Amino acid sequence: MSENSKIEWTDHTFNPWSGCTKVSPGCDHCYAEHMMDTRLHRVHWGPGQPRVRTSDANWREPVKWNARHEAFFAEHGRRQRVFCASLADVFDNEVDPAWRTDLFDLIRATPNLDWLMLTKRIGNVRPMLAEALSIVQHYGIRGALATWIACWIDGDPPANVWIGETIVNRQEMLRDAEKLLAVPSRVRFWSVEPMLGALGGIPASLMPDWIICGGESGHGARPMHPDWARDLRDQCAAAGVPFLFKQWGEWTPGENVERHTGIVKTADWFANEWMYGESDLASEGGHVDDEPDLYRVGKKESGRHLDGRTHDEFPGHL
Repeated sequence: MSENSKIEWTDHTFNPWSGCTKVSPGCDHCYAEHMMDTRLHRVHWGPGQPRVRTSDANWREPVKWNARHEAFFAEHGRRQRVFCASLADVFDNEVDPAWRTDLFDLIRATPNLDWLMLTKRIGNVRPMLAEALSIVQHYGIRGALATWIACWIDGDPPANVWIGETIVNRQEMLRDAEKLLAVPSRVRFWSVEPMLGALGGIPASLMPDWIICGGESGHGARPMHPDWARDLRDQCAAAGVPFLFKQWGEWTPGENVERHTGIVKTADWFANEWMYGESDLASEGGHVDDEPDLYRVGKKESGRHLDGRTHDEFPGHL
């Protein structure tokens, strides 16, 4: 459950436990559920289902990464980033609060790692920090942890914690962006993945420190209109917010489609909904129609190019 990650915006993933409950349209085709529940049968998804804590050996991995800080920094010129958790949600209501307290203690004990905690439950962060502090104080142990959590709650967040929220459409942005700003964090970020609709104009007061954007992959993946991603990219540029385009997912515009792909599914945005069809790219000699047509050629072939280039921006002060 710990690994060197292939995710473009992190170096490692760490899962303190696995299991979750779907709470957003972005959860509809959850890759973690497909892998851990449907395919591997290691945990059942949904309300009332027990979350499964990972092994002690897995929990020791971040300590090893932390110890390799100097070598990593010498090679890359920056700190290691850890995505926590790709197979769960740290701020899930149905996780044992003692496990979350243990996780906070691990984060405190690995100050050379930047921990990126992405949640779909941003409103739970502050109450769950208070809950963890209460647990530590009740048992009268781990005094350093109590101080660490108390400072975080009081507005002095740990130097190695980034808090992010998943946003898939404008409704979620307007509902949750302000909640993120209320959470003390060294870096606040959005993961707009899967992007299921245009975000529209983003009030300057709601902009985070960093924005990730991406389309959906896997079975049943829904298309992302190129103009949705472009508009978000352009608003980030205007506001001076770093923008990372993670992937197109299954669907991509014509500029990214290789010749002789064969018969592929197409999606055309019409009257505010997707209209689906098919196209034989081989018979077209590699020619594809102008956007907004999208072609389902798979995640690998779709790639990460937006208007002919990659976007790999990170908060510049780190």
